[in-house]
Amino acid sequence: MGLRERILADTKDAMKARETSRLSTLRLISAAIKDREIAARTEGGEVGGLTEADLTALLSRMVKQRQESARAYEEGGRLELAEREQDEIKVIQSYLPRQLDDQETRAAIDQVIADLGASTIRDMGRVMAELRARHAGQMDFGAVGPVVKERLMG
Repeated sequence: MGLRERILADTKDAMKARETSRLSTLRLISAAIKDREIAARTEGGEVGGLTEADLTALLSRMVKQRQESARAYEEGGRLELAEREQDEIKVIQSYLPRQLDDQETRAAIDQVIADLGASTIRDMGRVMAELRARHAGQMDFGAVGPVVKERLMG
């Protein structure tokens, strides 16, 4: 069962179980997917819809947006809103691949550098592209960039 089908089935289950907060988040996910499909069509893009990788990237962006919102709410003393954002993050993350821990991330970086024969900072773009292809949704590429740079320079 693909990601889209899982989300649809879980939406129906949440309706039956009257899980209002989970249902609300699942509806937000569905709306974001539909918006992205419409945008892709108007850009003259793919007709067949979004790929699993596109969906994973979309969900990752949704998690990052909610993390930023939760941080802002906490700083503003709106803890109930921050908690609601955290609840949404948990639901969205349940559809994302498991995140790699620091040790696994470093091993993946080393593997890609070895596979590509990367040796200088000029290879950073190729290494990052390969990491994105192999580990989409499994690591924070903003945090991975400096590690790759350090490995290629040192």
